[in-house]
Amino acid sequence: MVVVTLQQSSQFQQTLQQVGAKPVFVDFFATWCGPCKAVAPLYEQLSNTYSQALFLKVDVDELEDVAQTYGVTAMPTFLCFKNKQKVDELRGANPKALEDFVKKNVEGVAEAGEDEPGLPKGQINLGSLVDASKSECLNQSDDHVLANLLEKSGYLESDVDEQLLITIAFTQNVKLHSFKLQAEGPTAPKNIKLFANLPHTPDFDSAEAMVAVQEFSLTPDDMSADSIINLKFVKFQNVQSITVFVKDNQGGEETTKIDKLSFIGSAISTTNMNDFKRVAGKKGESH
Repeated sequence: MVVVTLQQSSQFQQTLQQVGAKPVFVDFFATWCGPCKAVAPLYEQLSNTYSQALFLKVDVDELEDVAQTYGVTAMPTFLCFKNKQKVDELRGANPKALEDFVKKNVEGVAEAGEDEPGLPKGQINLGSLVDASKSECLNQSDDHVLANLLEKSGYLESDVDEQLLITIAFTQNVKLHSFKLQAEGPTAPKNIKLFANLPHTPDFDSAEAMVAVQEFSLTPDDMSADSIINLKFVKFQNVQSITVFVKDNQGGEETTKIDKLSFIGSAISTTNMNDFKRVAGKKGESH
């Protein structure tokens, strides 16, 4: 796993909502904080060691409201969340204390992928890195929308005809290895096209005419609960968003229904020590 630096306050609650019981560690830091800079490499190392947890960073000057919500007054402060609730806190940049803090809170939690049998070795479900605020779907019905899939609260269904245009955005660039699409019966998707890093979601005529990064003609077996659909890995090495164009469905039905959609791969590390350059004129409390 790698450290994800949040860019927007809305991402914080969205991430907690999506990961469920998975431990989420948050490093509240400031660019002018010397101890924050010193402990950052260890935090990155821990994120790679403990793949069963998610590691986030919050710049207290950029996302001041998040820091205030959780009473962060000293940097660095490390919080641990489970099931959307804060369960533990550590202040200061003590390396041994930070290692113990993480180890204690991941005890008994399965490593990444173990709760999803059959995931390729070294790959994870990227659901925790989906940016719901930038994801969208064209031609979704009013009652069965993309948010249902992202929040695992229901299914997605098309509206006026069988076609769907789904764009999934990620909070940071990722490498895509494969995906899982669960659906069944005559309303399940059949022919789909995938596009990467489009500047915006195209209209349906444009999607029909555009050359896809990869196309699939899905069978019912491809969309079973245990199936994984492999991608041309070399073509999805640096992905910020993925667009799925569903052209038709298995039975020529008026609407298309998708029960689950998830992407599998790995995050590209965004930690950059240049981010920790001192900001002139800023002062703050640190341990």
